Amino acid sequence: MPWTQSVGGVRHHFADLRTLLARASPQRSGDELAGIAARSAEERVAAQMALADLPLKTFLDDFAIPCEDDEVSRLIAEQHDAAAFAIVSHLTVGEFRDWLLSEQASGEILARLAPGLTPEMAAAVSKIMRLQDLIAVAAKIRVITRFRTTIGLPGRLSTRLQPNHPSDDPAAIAASIIDGLLLESGDAVIGINPASDSVETVVNLLRLIEKLRLHLRIPVQSCVLAHITTQMEALRRGAPVDLLFQSIAGTEAANASFGVNLALLGEAHDAARELHRGEIGDNVMYFETGQGSALSADAHHGVDQQTCEARAYAVARQFRPMLVNTVVGFIGPEYLYDGKQIARAGLEDHFCGKLLGLPMGCDVCYTNHAEADQDDMDSLLTLLGAAGVNYIMGVPGADDIMLNYQSTSFHDALYLRALLGLRPAPEFEQWFEQNRRELPRAMSLLAASA
Repeated sequence: MPWTQSVGGVRHHFADLRTLLARASPQRSGDELAGIAARSAEERVAAQMALADLPLKTFLDDFAIPCEDDEVSRLIAEQHDAAAFAIVSHLTVGEFRDWLLSEQASGEILARLAPGLTPEMAAAVSKIMRLQDLIAVAAKIRVITRFRTTIGLPGRLSTRLQPNHPSDDPAAIAASIIDGLLLESGDAVIGINPASDSVETVVNLLRLIEKLRLHLRIPVQSCVLAHITTQMEALRRGAPVDLLFQSIAGTEAANASFGVNLALLGEAHDAARELHRGEIGDNVMYFETGQGSALSADAHHGVDQQTCEARAYAVARQFRPMLVNTVVGFIGPEYLYDGKQIARAGLEDHFCGKLLGLPMGCDVCYTNHAEADQDDMDSLLTLLGAAGVNYIMGVPGADDIMLNYQSTSFHDALYLRALLGLRPAPEFEQWFEQNRRELPRAMSLLAASA
């Protein structure tokens, strides 16, 4: 159905729901590239006003992408829990925003509400929220997951130790892992992006991490971020697979561009759980997302990039993941132009993911051709810490020498923990405190033998 909104005596027309959502989005270079962004600040305000008056129930009948065209839309319809939705079913988007900020919307109530919300509802309300609103609501929500460590507890901040190397050199990777462990990084996962997607590389890197883990008795989980089919073949060959990774997006066509669909992800999830390698829990999946991925694959169906991103969270929550990570600035300035757009996107993604019941982390990052620098990342890092982000990246020197982008370092995590009084996952913290005096010598010996 069309919507009309007057601002300053000018009537603005929005032909359908996807147009209304796109025009209401805060400025994004990706939406401008797609030709769907608001054509003026006045039109954006008009769209936000119209969106604020839209009943939340509208999203149950009017999908951004029709169910007959997209398996993610069908999944969203199947996931919806009408009983959970009942508490807010009478609200408009604007009233929902006010309710989320109220004392009535406690963390416990928001956790019960999550299955009743669709991604489009979360995306819609985020578009009319200030940064402080996104932070305040997300900070109420704790999403806790377990494998060998417990991630997401109040007062905790975890890190993914990311020891990438451009030639997958085992000695260099081992040295980076040891460097991170000595700086209390790695409690979310030790996760390597391999330069090669070969099964042999995945097997060798998993065995390297396993050797370190067993020798030092580290309570941590590992992952090698190859394509999920490569990881599954490594699993079949007997590799010590903990978490299975895959990049995902918010449309069926975008996921197809990654070489995956819901059936394949379900098969992988079942295979990983059957290994029973988790010691305190069975959350076995690790997903990464990022605004702009559907547009870059020409698979966005005219839907704005932030709504597409929220739809990816429906895919993620289907498989009870251990970790979900928005790699917010990695895709480049064509989609998020500068530090301001990256910061807004990171806080939106974190808010929407948490609201939908996901254990959200963020790769606070940028590419070197974006209009952003490390000061911008320091700002976003601090804001996400206040918002209760589950985990961030730990990259040696914040400079990934294999993927060639800028992220956050082991020291950045120490800064945020010290500033906000946060600590690592309890199992990892206990291990570190019990072994900290012997670790330097033990790790130096392991690095020499890697």
